[in-house]
Amino acid sequence: MSELSLASRKGIERAAALLRAASNVVVLTGAGISTESGIPDFRGPQGVWTKNPGAEKMATLQHYMADRDVRVAAWRNRLASPVWEAEPNAGHRALADLERKANVTLLVTQNIDGLHQKAGSSPGRVVEIHGTVAEVVCMACGERAPMRRALDRVEAGEEDPPCRSCGGILKSATISFGQNLVRADIERSHDAASNCDLFLAAGTSLTVHPAASLPATALEQGARLIILNAQETPLDRYADVLLRDALREILPAIVAAI
Repeated sequence: MSELSLASRKGIERAAALLRAASNVVVLTGAGISTESGIPDFRGPQGVWTKNPGAEKMATLQHYMADRDVRVAAWRNRLASPVWEAEPNAGHRALADLERKANVTLLVTQNIDGLHQKAGSSPGRVVEIHGTVAEVVCMACGERAPMRRALDRVEAGEEDPPCRSCGGILKSATISFGQNLVRADIERSHDAASNCDLFLAAGTSLTVHPAASLPATALEQGARLIILNAQETPLDRYADVLLRDALREILPAIVAAI
């Protein structure tokens, strides 16, 4: 761990004190926590779409459904994705520990990699608001299956594997552009934000909705706000604690201080 500044150490103490005192904590995580596990984000300076703007088509439902070439490219990308080798980092593990040390009622993540559950966060307290890459879903009949099963078919030579039940188009069980989020996930996340007394946002720019609206909802109900993010966010001025340090350093330090 690098040497933390005096301001960061004071922020750690303040964050730990708020977490100790809170009776209902909601956590929101974004790409910033997974980039530290080697998973690139989409919009950052080294993001997937920044480096290859054409890759955004693979995440757009209209293009994916209409163009077989887009689907073939998407399956190749899934095979090569760093997500399959990624492991939880100290930030993920600290949030799992936080669940056991503080009153965390829900962890909402914008990430699709499953690293929170792999780190030990209770699956029943995690909402993957943008879906999961661990499964595929048939866009015709709705059947879901493990992603690994579909990837094995691609490796065996099927460039665009269809649903084995109905022949429909298979897609990762992630939320693409142009696709509705799961209403139950939105409602559960909003209800949790409305009822918490402390909201912790980690590794998220707070610009992608509806997840970005959750801390604002919490603030409207009088909750305290902790923001841990390397870059500025629209809600920085409302934060009781604002820290820019690497999450793999700052989160373990906060949890250890509780």
